[in-house]
Amino acid sequence: MKQKVRNPFVIGGYVSPEYFCNREVESKELLSALLNHRNTAIISPRRMGKTGLIQHCLQFPEVRKNFHHFFIDIYATGSLSELVFMLGKEIFETLQPKGKRFIDHFFNVITSLRPALKLDPVTGMPIFDIGIGEIMAPEYSLEQIFTYLETADKPCVVAIDEFQQIAKYPERNLEAILRTHIQTCTNATFIFSGSQRQMMRNIFFSPSRPFYQSVSLISLGAIELNTYRDFIVEKMRDGDKKIDNELVERVYRLFEGHTWYVQNFFNRLYSAMEKGEECTLQMVEDYVRITVNSYEPMFEAIVGLLSARQKELIVAIAKEGKAKGVTSASFVRKHGLMSASTVQSALRQLLDKEFVTKEGDAYIVYDRFFGLWLSEKFGTGYTV
Repeated sequence: MKQKVRNPFVIGGYVSPEYFCNREVESKELLSALLNHRNTAIISPRRMGKTGLIQHCLQFPEVRKNFHHFFIDIYATGSLSELVFMLGKEIFETLQPKGKRFIDHFFNVITSLRPALKLDPVTGMPIFDIGIGEIMAPEYSLEQIFTYLETADKPCVVAIDEFQQIAKYPERNLEAILRTHIQTCTNATFIFSGSQRQMMRNIFFSPSRPFYQSVSLISLGAIELNTYRDFIVEKMRDGDKKIDNELVERVYRLFEGHTWYVQNFFNRLYSAMEKGEECTLQMVEDYVRITVNSYEPMFEAIVGLLSARQKELIVAIAKEGKAKGVTSASFVRKHGLMSASTVQSALRQLLDKEFVTKEGDAYIVYDRFFGLWLSEKFGTGYTV
């Protein structure tokens, strides 16, 4: 039975194939990797749709029926103990419906996490509940988790989102430890996805790193314009609403096809339109501003945390859209910046904080809405 949603432009996670736009090539590639036990790295900017792609492929009948699959996002983690906690919890909660026999086997194998087995005081059902500080030997717990994966009754797929975070963990040799476990685990296939492209490339394609040449690569870019345009027009039409191709293309180009921002905008526009209504350019312009300005309190807070030099530089980059030669004399002079050396220092800090990212030979404000807001607030604005 198809899952119906009130708004077809989903921004809160994967729903069903009906609301998933294209990615046919990448889906076939990832499905082939899973069915043939090839570990895969997916690299893309954040919010480009890599999580949706993974969840889409995990729902294919060939995967759903023949594999256990587990998905964790480790962006907020900062240590091996936190990684162990998230992976153990995901495995437990995914397979817990199999009943007491499963629970007993889980904790018989992963004995170091036995304190996590608690009973819900309301339902009396088993739950996974342990303080991260209670994981006293995370390397040993990790080894036991891999032992469990190896002895599971079906092959497993383990997807780890924002995998580049492991490079920031304080534990030494963690990449080598993980690589050894993964290499010897014949009953599991792994998907490593990440949004910090340089860090992901360093992990997987640097000859000096343990994960070198251990994965096939899927580099996820924007959905092709014609495909995305047709998807949007069709979903509007299904809701008895009309929008011209040209207006969709304007929005696509404004956000350069970046999935989350396009979806977010059309989610708001769709909800504002009445059945039988036709979208106009004025409506598009109005709802771009409504969408961008809905995040204004957050953007004001971010600006308040920046130093004067950082603020001057990020505003300059926002005005340019794509800023090249940011340390050149002409760029410094054009935007009234202090000096090339102060720009270099501020740029390094903005990159570290992920407010700015590099695409090719140009720098952009990472959050497209934030970039438009800065351009409107401190510059001459933007044109849809």
